Amino acid sequence: MNITETIARELSLSPGQIQSALALFAEGGTVPFIARYRKEKTGEMNETQLRALLEMHTYLTELQERKAVVLKSIEDQGKLTDELKASIEACGQKTELEDLYLPFRPKKRTRATIAREKGLEPLAAFIKDLNRPDAPPADLEAAAAGHISDEYGIRSAAEALQGASDILAEEVSEKANLRRYLREYLMKEGVFTSRILPEYPEGSTKFEMYREYRVKVKDIAPHNMLALRRGETEGVLTFTIEFDAAVVASYLDSQEIHSADPKVVHFYEAMLSDAFERLMRTTLIGEVRLEKKIEADRASVKTFESNLRELLLSSPAGMKPTIGIDPGFRTGCKVAAVDSTGKFLEFATVYPHKSEGERRRAAETLKQLIAKHNIELIAVGNGTAGRETDLFAGEILAQMQRKPVKVMVSEAGASVYSASEAAIEEFPDLDLTVRGAVSIARRLQDPLAELVKIDPKSIGVGQYQHDVDQKLLREKLGDTVESCVNYVGVDLNLASKELLSFVSGLSASVARNVVVYRNEHGAFRNRRELLAVPKFGPKTFEQAAGFLRIRNGENPLDNTAVHPESYFIAERIARTLHVPLDRIAGASDKLKSINLKDLVSENVGEPTLRDILSELEKPGRDPRAEFRYARFSEDVKEIKDLLPGMELEGIVTNVANFGAFVDIGVHQDGLVHISQLADRFVDDTKKIVKVGQIVKVRVLEVNESLKRISLSMKNGAGSVSKSSPKKKKAPAQKPAASVGDLMARFNSRKSR
Repeated sequence: MNITETIARELSLSPGQIQSALALFAEGGTVPFIARYRKEKTGEMNETQLRALLEMHTYLTELQERKAVVLKSIEDQGKLTDELKASIEACGQKTELEDLYLPFRPKKRTRATIAREKGLEPLAAFIKDLNRPDAPPADLEAAAAGHISDEYGIRSAAEALQGASDILAEEVSEKANLRRYLREYLMKEGVFTSRILPEYPEGSTKFEMYREYRVKVKDIAPHNMLALRRGETEGVLTFTIEFDAAVVASYLDSQEIHSADPKVVHFYEAMLSDAFERLMRTTLIGEVRLEKKIEADRASVKTFESNLRELLLSSPAGMKPTIGIDPGFRTGCKVAAVDSTGKFLEFATVYPHKSEGERRRAAETLKQLIAKHNIELIAVGNGTAGRETDLFAGEILAQMQRKPVKVMVSEAGASVYSASEAAIEEFPDLDLTVRGAVSIARRLQDPLAELVKIDPKSIGVGQYQHDVDQKLLREKLGDTVESCVNYVGVDLNLASKELLSFVSGLSASVARNVVVYRNEHGAFRNRRELLAVPKFGPKTFEQAAGFLRIRNGENPLDNTAVHPESYFIAERIARTLHVPLDRIAGASDKLKSINLKDLVSENVGEPTLRDILSELEKPGRDPRAEFRYARFSEDVKEIKDLLPGMELEGIVTNVANFGAFVDIGVHQDGLVHISQLADRFVDDTKKIVKVGQIVKVRVLEVNESLKRISLSMKNGAGSVSKSSPKKKKAPAQKPAASVGDLMARFNSRKSR
């Protein structure tokens, strides 16, 4: 199997593109760097294609290595035939390879090996030889009687026949073609069924819908698969796969029984039944369950990736003086002020929910902080007491002439950050709750810069994140954060070491060195100064420089995504237009008049030139959406205030395969089921809503005791703002197909 040709075929790319991309990776290139700055070499492969290429290349390389191990093992046993070798070399999937290797894999002592030790292999071979259409009738009992032996403890012909059956059953159970067919049968026609264990009476468990659950294996939704596995792990339910045993028996008989002799046929029917029930059923069901689990993992992680991307790329309110409030009833509200760079200024604890006197004192404190620090933004955490605190802040602002913008902010993960090493290192003398208030303020200023400090699993934008493959989840979410950080770009003179560590080519240690150097020498004046940072060598500079921005630096190009290696092109364009570089943004008409073909050279093609012109038109631009925020109804503060038919504004906090969760300001998110997302059939929730989107919803049903709110976006309710990006070229990391889609397509093709 040629790996390059296989990948090229599966990803609909040319072998040349694959080879060029792999060469760039081998040289230390990162996905963001190659996608952005090496378009000519890869034929403009985007991030998704590059990540799919890496994943598929790793899979196929591991497959090739495993083939070599399998071939050597079988050859060492003296059992490698030309036909078997060809079959192994042609394998395109690990499952297929392991099926072929199964008969030769070293085994523990089985009933078949015990039968062989008793000398019953010749009897098994004799019976197998009788299983031919033209074989003469034979007396199986008489043949078996010849193997009665005191030495081996075979006391009767029946025991000898059973031993021969054990040998043949094991051989049948290890046939790759039979296992493949039966696995596919279970996948297509099998039915998942579950039962709640008797010790859990009706209505006593969150898995109630799985009490008498049935769904075709091929139709099970990812979240249902993960829920079943969680219920099983927690000891609440059992689930298995049911199927038509007669179909399986008929198939095995048709494939393995060739004799017309009734005695041989009867022997084989019993042997095949034993082979399936004892040696194949459990493992095949396990393999199908595992395959569906892997599918569910990929689908769930894909949704998690999408939600995380939207959250990280959500609109920044801007680097303005901000107050962050971590609400609380008994312990009070922690109020932290930060300046326009996110630097901590001052904090106070107020108790607006204790008494009227405390409420007045809290109001005065908040007003003083607003005036003292010229506050322009107020971020209120949406946790316990969040809605009450938001209303309290609103009362204060109503009394002021200059009103800062007040926004409720998700505080998911703020407590995790507060106790993290990063927070302790930055604020060793501050209480955890104060650190949380600082984080709440900063995530309003710039969500991306603050949220990268938190483990993505703690941000609360996924379903069943603790049930999926943790290695896969960690890798995919890491890729997502890296993609978002490099898509937006990083302010070199403001970025934390945590944010810098996600920049293309920067390790955690180099990111730390950048911050240390900045603290010792002051703000960076130009990108070339990075080469003075310890361990920041030429290769690191090549990979990272284009993603690092310097505002008001010595060179205006340092505040763009133009790579230093291409500065000469930008300077040439400026000279051609007779416009200084620092004023070129105002010459958009002249920039549009440039004929790119006149600038194309051997090393610089039209893709790079298009990107440079785009940057020159809007240097230093932020590609994220314009800032907007949801306005909660002042009449709705708690779930008891909700009534069916109410129309409210809210913000999407989470998107799952079955619907979207929306914060409407009552402490409990409501669910818009997928069937209620639009006035038409919706097959994918992500086509309609995304995390951070502001929507109008109508209340359908409220169950206060269970804290369940059903919402609808149908018939007049719907999107207020899709938070669509500013007009610009679509980001390369968001094509139609994801890495998971491409790998799933690859696997499904190979399994057919």
